[in-house]
Amino acid sequence: MFGAIYIGLSGLTAYSNGLKAVSNNVSNLNTTGFKSANVTFSDIYGTGSSGGLDYGYGFGGSGHGVGLNAPTINFSQGELRQTDRDLDLAIDGNGFFVLQDGEQTYYTRTGSFAVNEEGYIVLSGTDYRLAVLDDDGRPVSLNIDSARTSAPAATDRIKFADNLSTTATSYTLPDVKVYNARGTESVWKIAFSRTETVSDVWTVKITDAKGRDIGSKTLKFSGSTVDPTTSTLLFEDSANGLSVTLDFSANVTSFSSGSVSTMRAPEVAGNPVGTIAKLAINQDGKLEISYTNEKKKELGAVAIADFREPQRLEQRSNGLFVSDGYGQQQLLPASDPRVGSILSKRLEASNVDLSGQFGDLILIQRGFQASSQIISVSNDMIQQLFGIRGQG
Repeated sequence: MFGAIYIGLSGLTAYSNGLKAVSNNVSNLNTTGFKSANVTFSDIYGTGSSGGLDYGYGFGGSGHGVGLNAPTINFSQGELRQTDRDLDLAIDGNGFFVLQDGEQTYYTRTGSFAVNEEGYIVLSGTDYRLAVLDDDGRPVSLNIDSARTSAPAATDRIKFADNLSTTATSYTLPDVKVYNARGTESVWKIAFSRTETVSDVWTVKITDAKGRDIGSKTLKFSGSTVDPTTSTLLFEDSANGLSVTLDFSANVTSFSSGSVSTMRAPEVAGNPVGTIAKLAINQDGKLEISYTNEKKKELGAVAIADFREPQRLEQRSNGLFVSDGYGQQQLLPASDPRVGSILSKRLEASNVDLSGQFGDLILIQRGFQASSQIISVSNDMIQQLFGIRGQG
């Protein structure tokens, strides 16, 4: 009977600890990236004898109660919720972000990142740096300070395309922006004109925004295509440090189309100085800066850790995990199909199943209640045993 009391106590202990695990899951229902723990119990069994007397069930062994198993982590993916921050990142698939803190490496599914004062991309509220893969596939911390500006480039060529109508006598492209080597902008007006009697010879005249004459050149057509001798025209503006070639060598035609011309300049080389407009993840899983001058620069592929045995990971606060170093691990770019893809403006929600947790809560409550009844009944039986002496 005393053994029954101890077995009942094992139930009270196991179910109390199980309640802690369930309460931790429920309380983290709204914690970003939280992974719930699976609560399971197992029997405690061993050979039971005392002074050669067997207290088992006739098979040389006995049950000693119940124990709470070491919790296993449920790594199923939580809901990916929309945010308005480019550096809120979520992994759609398996894998973990890799974070570096000196010699220590952490892993997480929580992807709320920010750029700190030193220029590193860190997990919000911490100094843990997001790792990208270098050319040798090794994880390294990324600093964006050297890429905060995009260098200017001089305009050296303007490519033209589409049709210059043979029945029109004039056509103008009014606002063509060009840049010198320092990134200083000039706005050119490029005017095309011809006499009514000659349909295949045009004068190309360029003036700036102040009306200053940059120069004039002749553009000739041979039939409906540009004469090769005038397919490129060089204009120079020494006052502003500009030397620009107008390129008509491809995709330029001259057909009769009423008075409507569709000539355009789809490719204008050069750009001003650019500053960061956006820092986000592109479709290839690489960090990419978009600049105000419409240029882009890739900084590196975000490192994603893939574990063969994720249950070997040790859970820490703030959605972090550490590895014991014994499980097989690979560091892969997000473009690898084995680890899924990275999405910007998304955060992974907790994967806690509230209905399942409430079901476990009821079962734990009933188990605790039943175990307490065992102790109560055992105590009553012992009291009756003590009362036998008085009844003699």
